[in-house]
Amino acid sequence: MITKGDKNKARLKRHLRVRKKINGTIARPRLSVFRSSKHVYAQLIDDVNGVTIAAASTMDKELAESIGNGGNVEAAKKVGELIAARAKAKGVDQVVFDRGGYLYHGRIQALAEAAREAGLEF
Repeated sequence: MITKGDKNKARLKRHLRVRKKINGTIARPRLSVFRSSKHVYAQLIDDVNGVTIAAASTMDKELAESIGNGGNVEAAKKVGELIAARAKAKGVDQVVFDRGGYLYHGRIQALAEAAREAGLEF
């Protein structure tokens, strides 16, 4: 039987494998995504300076009121739109997408597509 801990270990292994290949810069930061069972989080990270440029999650006050459950596709779409808007406000148009070891499906895909539609290129 596969336990939750084993699944997370496998995800972390995939995440490290992906992180070897991608790196965020100030011109093209890394859009990192993390999902839990109840929430979705997204950050724009400049890996050269080790700085988070912008962040958004389902726990943000402006989103928490409009969405009930933060662990679904609709909530992920709103987080994608919000992170794109915050990136545009900081002058960022292009990003490198870091799916965090998760499959590009469901909430991760919804967040990425919403960010693309809101104007981010990756």
